Amino acid sequence: MMLKIKRVPTVVSNYQKEEAGDAPRTVGGCGRNCLKACCIQDAKLPLYAFKKINKVNGKDLAIDECQEELPLAFLDSLVLGEWEDRMQRGLFRYDVTACETKVIPGECGFIAQLNEGRHLKKRPTEFRVDKVLQPFDETKFNFTKVGQEEVLFQFEASEDGEIQFFPNAPIDVDNSPSFVAINVSPIEYGHVLLIPRIFERLPQRIDHESLLLALHMAAEAANPYFRLGYNSLGAFATINHLHFQAYYLAMPFPIEKAPTKKIATSNGGVKISKLLKYPVRGLVFEGGDTLEDLSKIVSDACISLQNNNIPYNVLISDCGTQVFLLPQCYAEKQALGEVDAELLDTQVNPAVWEISGHMVLKRKKDFDEASEANAWRLLAEVSLSEERFQEVNAIIFEAIELTEELDDNLQCPPKDDAVDSSTYSTVVTGSQECVVLQ
Repeated sequence: MMLKIKRVPTVVSNYQKEEAGDAPRTVGGCGRNCLKACCIQDAKLPLYAFKKINKVNGKDLAIDECQEELPLAFLDSLVLGEWEDRMQRGLFRYDVTACETKVIPGECGFIAQLNEGRHLKKRPTEFRVDKVLQPFDETKFNFTKVGQEEVLFQFEASEDGEIQFFPNAPIDVDNSPSFVAINVSPIEYGHVLLIPRIFERLPQRIDHESLLLALHMAAEAANPYFRLGYNSLGAFATINHLHFQAYYLAMPFPIEKAPTKKIATSNGGVKISKLLKYPVRGLVFEGGDTLEDLSKIVSDACISLQNNNIPYNVLISDCGTQVFLLPQCYAEKQALGEVDAELLDTQVNPAVWEISGHMVLKRKKDFDEASEANAWRLLAEVSLSEERFQEVNAIIFEAIELTEELDDNLQCPPKDDAVDSSTYSTVVTGSQECVVLQ
C-alpha cells in the first residue's frame, strides 16, 4: 500500500505553483525572469568562488577561534547583505524578524519560535512518504522555476585556489553551477537555500559531491552560528529537487549540547559517536584528516539510508567539522495513524531544525504553553526505537566499512543513556518564565 499524507508544503519561492498555472510562454521568455531556458540566455548573477579547504585541523573549532577567521566580505557583504536587500524589496512572505522567540526552561534548552505566517496561504498536496528515492518530475515545482531576483549568487570552487567574487558573472548553464537563493518562508534571519548543480535537475538525494559542497559552504562561512540542514523525502522535504537549507541562529542548538559516546574512528580520522540523553537517536560525525574524509564517510552513510528507503535528516554545524545524521519515522507513523491527534493538531512537521531543537510553532497556544515536556514528547515520536536504530546502524557501518567497530561498540546503551520515550508521556502546560530573545 502506498502511504500518503494530505499535508501543506512549505513554500520556498514566490514562483512555487503548478505547471498548469504558469503563464503562457512567449518567444522572448515567460515574463517571470526565471532560470529556465526561456529566460536564462545572457542572464548574469553574482559569483562567489570559494577557496577549497582540505584540512579540518584535526580538532574541534571553538566559537571564538571560528569567529576570529570570519571572512567579512562573504558573510556580511554577500549572504546577509543580499538577504537584507531581498527583504527591502518585499520578496519574503512575512517578516521573520518580528517572530517572537524564547528559550524553553529545562535541561535541553529547546528554542521555541512563534511563526504564524509560515503555514498561511499554502496549497494542500498529496505527498508520498514511503519512498525516499523518487525520480525528478519536471512538471512539479523545482528551482529552475525560481525568479532570478530570488537568487543571491552562484557558489563554486575557485579555479586558481583563491577566494574571488564577481558581481555580474555569466551563468554557465552547460557546467550546471550551484546557486544560493532565499527561502521566501524563512525560519530565521538569513535563511537561504543551497542548490547544488541546479541545471542537472537532481532529485532530493545526497551524493558525495553535493555534501562536500555543503561542507565547503559551512567552512567558508566560518561562523558557528551558521548551520546547514538537509531533509530527505519521507523526512519532511517538500520539494524533490536537491537542496540544503541554512540560516543563522546566535545560540547553540540543543542537539549540539547533547552528550555523546564515541563508537569508532575511521581510517581518515573521522570520529563517530552516538547521541545520549536526547529525544531523537542519531549519530555524530566529527573531524577527519581532510574535509573530503568527513564528506565521504557521511555521504556514504546517507546513500546507504537512501538505498534502504530510510528517511533521515542531516545537520551540519561547527563550521563544517561536525555532522549529525538522524534517521526518523514520524511521517510513516503519521500516515499509519500512530501519532496522537494532540501532536498532529500542532501542525509541526519535525524536520531537521525541529529535531535539532529549534521548534517552529504555528499556533499562539502552543507557543504560550511551550515546555520541555511537550518538545520532548513530539521529538520522541520522531526517533527510531532502540532495536530499529541498531538495525539501521548496522546498515550504515557496513556501508562505511566499520563493521568490526559496530560489533564492539554499538551495543544497546545502559538505561540512563537510552532515549526514554515514556519520560514525557503527556502534554504538560508550561508555566515557568522564559528567556525572550530579541
